[in-house]
Amino acid sequence: MRYAFSLAVAYPFRACAVLALVLCSAFVTPAIFATAATPTPTVDLDISKFAFTPKEITIAPGTKLTWTNRDETPHTVASSDKSFASKGLDTDDKFEHTFASEGDFNYICTVHPFMTGVVHVRKQ
Repeated sequence: MRYAFSLAVAYPFRACAVLALVLCSAFVTPAIFATAATPTPTVDLDISKFAFTPKEITIAPGTKLTWTNRDETPHTVASSDKSFASKGLDTDDKFEHTFASEGDFNYICTVHPFMTGVVHVRKQ
């Protein structure tokens, strides 16, 4: 009788312990195998004194460029191939664009067409 009683108590206890382990592993396993997302590289460019600084830049695919207007005059950033274009940027406004593919991207300020720049996107 004692043996039968100990089996009746032991099996539900073991079943609960196994169930608890399975549930815990369901929450822990994704954390073990999860990988942190690689942050997008970001490069800052300035618009100041009616010029893009730097005027020419080489970056890797997947890099995000952020242009910030430091002038008191509104400016834009627009590519020659129309792959990106900003709205009018007032003082301290920003425009961001991520370059996914390789190539050379010429851009201008549409308000002041003498303001030009080039982004070279190359695998590094």
